[in-house]
Amino acid sequence: MLRFPGQGPRNPGDVVVGPLDLAARVDEALAVQALAFGLGADEVAVRRQIVLRHLAYPGARALGATTVGGRLVGFVYGMPNDRTHWWSTVVEPYLRAQGRDAWLDHSFVITELHVHPHYQNHGVGRSLITDITDSATEPRSILSAIDTDSPARGLYRSLGYEDLARQVLFPSAPKPYAVMGAPLPLRRH
Repeated sequence: MLRFPGQGPRNPGDVVVGPLDLAARVDEALAVQALAFGLGADEVAVRRQIVLRHLAYPGARALGATTVGGRLVGFVYGMPNDRTHWWSTVVEPYLRAQGRDAWLDHSFVITELHVHPHYQNHGVGRSLITDITDSATEPRSILSAIDTDSPARGLYRSLGYEDLARQVLFPSAPKPYAVMGAPLPLRRH
């Protein structure tokens, strides 16, 4: 059980990180993502189909952060990377241009990580990402994040993620992304 001071959790031990049946709780998870990432209803509907499709991939798994009352306040999911997946086909040319496309092999990709704004900056995201990568059999992890100086990118850097490629453009995404990678296990401090 995690203990958090401050605005988010009201009492010590208010948030528990553990396995999440993401398919069963996809709407709750996407509500958290919508708040954390500023998504509209149309974007949430599209992402719902994407999440459910991803969960069918071999090795896909999810963790959730829930209050003791069962409210989902954060989630992460990911899977072993496959170069045939859409994300890999988009980022591969950017990584190749940097001489880093080998990162697409033998990597666990963090597909989504989102924490409700009231629970951010209390260690929830850190616990979610370290817990999910702790069970990965791959020697490294990769992810993409909006290419700006943000608390999320600060968290990833503190865990050992480094920029592999920047200014990565995803179709229909309004902002460029950075692809980041880290050896596993992640740094704890």
